[in-house]
Amino acid sequence: MIHLKKDLKILLVEDNPLNQKLMMFNLSKMGFNVTIIENGKKAVEIYSSTFFDIILMDVMMPIMDGYEATKLIRQYEATTGNHSYIIGLTSNVYDYDREKCIETGMDNYIPKPFNIDFFCDILHEQHFL
Repeated sequence: MIHLKKDLKILLVEDNPLNQKLMMFNLSKMGFNVTIIENGKKAVEIYSSTFFDIILMDVMMPIMDGYEATKLIRQYEATTGNHSYIIGLTSNVYDYDREKCIETGMDNYIPKPFNIDFFCDILHEQHFL
């Protein structure tokens, strides 16, 4: 178990059920409070009524991808003053993919498969831990 500075609310936006289960298992055993949504459209909808400290956003999903969802969340945040730390999840590890995540408003990205240690390193760097 890690020591959190506060209870972090995490929104996991992932369309693949196996990835959802694996990530949920790793995140919950570390003590995180996680909500799972299966596409970007639902992420935007839930974010309009619930603030999340961190959003783990798959970039390639049906209905609405992570890039478009991030843009809409950032537009909504501009009206509220809130800011969630959005981390893109992608199986592509080229510099272009990281740049695209940042350009669309994500704060960081993690290559798939999801690595809980890498995630915790990011949280530590951002002073969540």
